[in-house]
Amino acid sequence: MPIPRNSKNVGIKQPWLGRAVAVENAQEEKKEESCQAKRSPSSPQGAPKKRSAFGDITNAHKTRPWVAKKEAAKGPPKKAVKVAVVPGVARNNEINLKKSLNKVSSEDASTTNSDSLAQKDRTQKDDAALMPAEPAVLEPPIEDIDKGQRDDPYASAEYAKDIFAYMREREEKFVLPDYMENQPDITRDMRAILVDWMVEVQENFELTHETLYLAVKLMDHYLVKVATRRDKLQLIGSTAILIASKFEERCPPCVDDFLYICDDAYKKEELLATEISILQTLHFDINIPIAYRFLRRFAKCAHASMETLTLARFICELTLQEYDLVQERASRLAASCLLLALKMKKLSGWNPTLEHYSGYKAQELPPLVKRLNFLLTYRHDQRLKAVRSKYSHRVFFEVAKMAPLAMPELEAALQS
Repeated sequence: MPIPRNSKNVGIKQPWLGRAVAVENAQEEKKEESCQAKRSPSSPQGAPKKRSAFGDITNAHKTRPWVAKKEAAKGPPKKAVKVAVVPGVARNNEINLKKSLNKVSSEDASTTNSDSLAQKDRTQKDDAALMPAEPAVLEPPIEDIDKGQRDDPYASAEYAKDIFAYMREREEKFVLPDYMENQPDITRDMRAILVDWMVEVQENFELTHETLYLAVKLMDHYLVKVATRRDKLQLIGSTAILIASKFEERCPPCVDDFLYICDDAYKKEELLATEISILQTLHFDINIPIAYRFLRRFAKCAHASMETLTLARFICELTLQEYDLVQERASRLAASCLLLALKMKKLSGWNPTLEHYSGYKAQELPPLVKRLNFLLTYRHDQRLKAVRSKYSHRVFFEVAKMAPLAMPELEAALQS
């Protein structure tokens, strides 16, 4: 029931002024204590604010009330006893105190500097650890070109890489010198005409290209060590084909066939004697590395089409007639012929797989490629027709009729 406006409230006593002031002061003190008891907002995860090792003297009695109670229980502080100090002793104590303070301050400064340097070093290491690592340069993958022929017993895929590595080593043994200076009766042109005739023999007997290349190598290595007359040059060439046929062919031609193609200019005894002379001069070491084998291997690495491979074979077969190129290693000659064929067909250049299997970088081949392009463009001897007529046939995609590259165009293609 509401109390009337003019009635007196008997149950409620009015507070007197002094008590109100005391209550208000107590509330303010409690509010101040609660504010001081709060944790610092800058403290991590609400943890209490860090203090120094000896405590914060200014607010120790407020934040730790039990200390104040303990001190109050001890009673009033004792009066300090004054001790008389001699002026000289006081002066010395003051000097010693300053020295100790300076020493402590210098030690603190050095400690601070060392701590800051250590902290800086740690910061740099942390920054270096956080920095993103440089992306690793990934080398293009090398294709295993023998992978698809593991099940073919005639491909020798398991030993192919070792076989060609062995042939690369044997190249160093069969490097041809300039032997025409030691041949008084034959010339470079005679040799070129003989090789052109050997190409015709290979076509007529339907021999493999390996037989032709090996026969030319056998003839050159024999002429390095034996001086001969021009009337015996064709006999040496035909005998070299006979030996190469026995080495490469399943069914080599007989001796009478070689006598026939020489128009019976030589007798059977002469042919057999020349065969013995060549084999003994070469110490029966006739497994000479030839460019044609390397060419087929490198074309497989480039996934070259049959037309591109035939173009490279045409360029490589033209080199058989050139005495200036007999000193070139077979693998380098094959690589350069393939690179020129790729550029003529406007195909991709020397890829990592070719570089891996051939052992030649793209920067090593341009000088020889330019020489081959010059041979293809300008060296047209009317007496040497066998190679060009052979590769003008449709069986060989008529690659001999393909227009060669101009020198500026070839240089631009090699740089791309």
